Amino acid sequence: MKQTEKSVKKKMTSRQLVAIVGVVLLALLYVITLIAAIVDNSASAQWFRVCLAGTFIIPLLIWIYSWVYGRLTGKAAPGDPAKSETAASQQED
Repeated sequence: MKQTEKSVKKKMTSRQLVAIVGVVLLALLYVITLIAAIVDNSASAQWFRVCLAGTFIIPLLIWIYSWVYGRLTGKAAPGDPAKSETAASQQED
């Protein structure tokens, strides 16, 4: 019975791995920014700017990776503009 439970275990995809790395990077950015603010370091403002930029850039890079991966493999990515255009044209018919 334990062998079937082990065989059911799902393999992690590259999209999931990239998403997990992105979440960890964002969490580390926020923790470093919080520590810099508490310590009242002269670099606190710089860390805040880095964190603010990372908040937008990291998810954007993850989405771009997912989109390119979907295009190369033929799988649809969440939020894919081409996918939403085809869904809208199908609803019109």
